[in-house]
Amino acid sequence: MAALTLSYKTNQLFFKLIKIGIVIIAFYFIYYKLVNNDEITLPELINIITSHNILSLKNSLILLLLTSINWLLEIVKWKTLINPIKKICFKEALEQSLGSLTASIFTPNRIGEYGAKALYYKSNFRKPVLLVNLISNLLQLTVTIGLGCIGLSFFLLKHNLVSTNYIKLISYMLIILVAIIIAVLISIKSKFILKRFSAKKLKQFIISYPKSIIAKGLFYSFGRYMTFSFQFYVLLQLFQIYIGYFEAMTVITGMYLIASVIPSIFIFDIVIKGSVAVYLFSFLAINELIILSITTIMWVLNFVLPSIIGSYFVLNFKLVKNTES
Repeated sequence: MAALTLSYKTNQLFFKLIKIGIVIIAFYFIYYKLVNNDEITLPELINIITSHNILSLKNSLILLLLTSINWLLEIVKWKTLINPIKKICFKEALEQSLGSLTASIFTPNRIGEYGAKALYYKSNFRKPVLLVNLISNLLQLTVTIGLGCIGLSFFLLKHNLVSTNYIKLISYMLIILVAIIIAVLISIKSKFILKRFSAKKLKQFIISYPKSIIAKGLFYSFGRYMTFSFQFYVLLQLFQIYIGYFEAMTVITGMYLIASVIPSIFIFDIVIKGSVAVYLFSFLAINELIILSITTIMWVLNFVLPSIIGSYFVLNFKLVKNTES
């Protein structure tokens, strides 16, 4: 009995150390990226933010409101999609969404999110949870691809980067779409999930999943996309870049489209989006430092802050016992 008690306490201590280690690594990666950003240094970022008074009380409240709406939609989306498998409350969806975000911060393409969310459920639920998470990500990717193809096509047309012949333009859009689909199918995320399930089982799961739930998930994904893309536009305005909403969206949607199909470690997502954004916004003759500042602020607002909150849930995470009802 004493040996069993010691073993239990040892396992508990080891589990606590793992949780603390995840949080420490997450915080270190965030700190490292902010301090060692080769594209824009922290002093440059602080200087350009203060010179434009970006973080005034009014501006901060607006930006934080948009961040809150973004993650509120993600949390509600997860609660909606997972309910056919297991009904959870809003608090549980909040904990699972933000906790898995923190746990996946240093994994390629946020692949760790799959395993992190699955750990919140008993073993017999974990495979379906993996598939629901895949559906959730594919729905968001569908919106990104759809709006991105439209936006990028208008961008290419406006800047005479493709022929004005509409047949050629449609062909170009289809080529982009096919290339993206292929990239997605061979991505790390797809490999991670698909190798655990046969194509037949995966097809049956998706077909049998309630279409009304998928429609709601698509709606929430669209809402999220419009929220964080509008937040990017608001930052452009705060930096006194006064361009039309439609013109800005052709670039913003193109940026998210290109960045979404490039495999990356989550912490370097800022670098990818920053580089793509600088290139695309260069056609509008916008200062490179301003664009890099905006992508960094967007990263901090929509990923760093939720990750910090999620660290609380990681530290308080408890493994689900399979004997529980």
